[in-house]
Amino acid sequence: MRSDPSPERFRELMVDGEPGFEEVLACVFGVQEHEVRTYLTLLSEPGSTVAELAGSLDRDRSNVNRSLSTLREKGLAERQRRLLDSGGHVYQYTATPVAEARELMHATLDEWTAYVHERIDEFGGPDNRQ
Repeated sequence: MRSDPSPERFRELMVDGEPGFEEVLACVFGVQEHEVRTYLTLLSEPGSTVAELAGSLDRDRSNVNRSLSTLREKGLAERQRRLLDSGGHVYQYTATPVAEARELMHATLDEWTAYVHERIDEFGGPDNRQ
């Protein structure tokens, strides 16, 4: 599940003296602003369906579905199936709590940092004379 933080976003975070949760989340997980908005909406509206989120976010359902897929891949959202009384089912989505998201950010950044350190250590070796 490694997602490489964007070098451009990483530089922006370093220049910004006080980056907010949203900026750090976007940078570390490599997600877009609309995916961060979806995550924040899920925090305040747990158990939402795609249709409900589409209304809250003023976005179409297909875009919300893509955002939710990305958030689930990154471990930032969960999906549960709920059976309807009338038959059929609906999926409800819940955001990973902020405390867990922080831990995921730490783990993701630590993994990326270890990878970059490995790359640095390879520079100037017998196979790479840079």
